[in-house]
Amino acid sequence: MYPRLPAELPDVEAIEFVRFCRQRRRVAWPELYDEMAAVASRGLFRGYGLAELGERGIGFSLSDTPRLAALVASVIAAEGPVVRVGAARRGRAVIGGAVVGEASTAEDGSTRETVERAAAVG
Repeated sequence: MYPRLPAELPDVEAIEFVRFCRQRRRVAWPELYDEMAAVASRGLFRGYGLAELGERGIGFSLSDTPRLAALVASVIAAEGPVVRVGAARRGRAVIGGAVVGEASTAEDGSTRETVERAAAVG
């Protein structure tokens, strides 16, 4: 089980960095760590290297690993699972805890999408 994120919200660019790396290579932790380190070392995300990412809460040291693993887990959870049902894939978009869309892709490549508008609470 991954540790929880600290009470403060992660930097938006840190979340975008994790999404960028996940789009490049659709793997989970710990394989995603390798992709993130490679992207950081080459400055492939907005030209940010290790120092710039560190300023945004992305650290690659052993002591930073639990926090980074928690961030990755939260980003993956927010994306929703990609589940194989027969030859179809399904995904869910979640923003702020509300499901805002779903899509499924059949083996032939056809796509079916549904979008639900989340009512603003408050």
